Order: sequence, then C-alpha cells, then structure tokens
Amino acid sequence: MNKLYAKNENSFAIVLIILYCVLLSVGDNLSDAFGIEKIATFPIALLLSIILLLFIKKNGLSKKYGLCKSKISACKMLFYIPIIIIITMNLWYGIALSLSALETVLYILTMLCVGFLEEIIFRGFLFKSMLKDNPTPAIIVSSVTFGIGHIINLFNGSGAELLPNILQVIYAIGFGFMCVMIFYKSGSIIPCVIVHSLFNALSVFANEAEITTNDQIISCIILTVLSGSYALYLALKFKDKKNTENANA
Repeated sequence: MNKLYAKNENSFAIVLIILYCVLLSVGDNLSDAFGIEKIATFPIALLLSIILLLFIKKNGLSKKYGLCKSKISACKMLFYIPIIIIITMNLWYGIALSLSALETVLYILTMLCVGFLEEIIFRGFLFKSMLKDNPTPAIIVSSVTFGIGHIINLFNGSGAELLPNILQVIYAIGFGFMCVMIFYKSGSIIPCVIVHSLFNALSVFANEAEITTNDQIISCIILTVLSGSYALYLALKFKDKKNTENANA
C-alpha cells in the first residue's frame, strides 16, 4: 500500500475504489448464499475500515484526510441542520422491520463501515489526489464518480430496480457534492462520515412497502436540492482556503 500511495496517489485511489466495489459485492453475494443479510459483508467492510484507518494513522495522514476537528464553527455551518434533515429521509414514510434482529444489527454495522469507507475513499483519497490550485475538477470528479458508482447495484445481484437506481445515482451526486464541500471548506471529513453512515444505517428501517414511485421521485428531488443548496452555501460563504482557515478568527 505504501509503495503505490507514494508512487501515485490517484492510482492508489482508483485501486481502492475498484477493490472496495469488488469485495463488498462479493460479500453481499456470499451473504445471499448463506441466507443471512450482511453476514459476510460486515467482516469484509470492517477489515477494510481497520486497514485504511491504520494506514492513515501510521503515515500521519489524519489531518490530510480530515480525521480531525472542523476549522469552522458549527454556527457558521448552520449547525449542520441540512445534513440532520437528510439523515431522517429514510424514515419519512414510516418505519418497518423487514429483517431479523441479527440481520438488522449486521446491516447497521455494515452501513457504519460503508459510510466511513466511501467518505475516506471518495472524499478523502480520490479528492485529495486530484486537488491542485483549481479545486473544481476534483470536486466534480469526486461527486460524479461517487454518484455513478451506485450504478453497480444493477449488476451486483442486489436486486436493485432501474428507476430507483437511477434516482439513487442522481441524489448520490448531490450528496457527494455536499460532502466534498463540507470536507474541503471545513478540513474535517467527520461530519460527512456521520451523515453518510447514519443515512445508510437508517435505511434498514425504511417502510419500503409504502413508498410509491412518486414518493421516490419527490425524495430524490428534496435530497438533491437540499444537498446541492447546502454545498453552494458553503462554496459562497467560504470562497477560498484562506477564508476557511480564518473562519473562526
């Protein structure tokens, strides 16, 4: 890992993305074969999380990849109200328990790991590997790659349907834009990990049987607009790194 990272950070990020997608897809397929949701996926996600966390800590990269306190006060971040609203989206249409107690726990634990992994890989390694004097390309690539990456759900045996998956890609791009702006402007990836992990984890309680196609479309629009608006607020409020670093002054 160290050699590839030292040689080319961009290649390192791409390898991580491919490895992550392949291993978690394998985990999901193995879990289906065992007949227990996330029974194989969780150990894989946990192991990957531990490996990346140790790699970051060992090489003194915690600050570079945002595993630190935000440089901006909560007040100036609007007390993170937009992301708090986003976290609740999976509960808007009621609560249902469709998995066993064991599967529910495994699902939640897996999603906590997934939130960490995807933020560290897409908002951390990929974004930082592309970040130059002009951050725009890095912001766009990080956001769009994260969103389009969800198209894999159509092919990994997860049973995702076309329309819901397309909607997922759309709001994931908006979500990714929001998270990369939070990280870029505040210097901390922790809020992104928290909102991502909780958003995914709460999906296990979503009352999917009661969610119509119109509900899915409306939710997609709200999530995309809210994420995009918050990202734009951060972009306009803190126009450059110097302003960001002095935000608490």
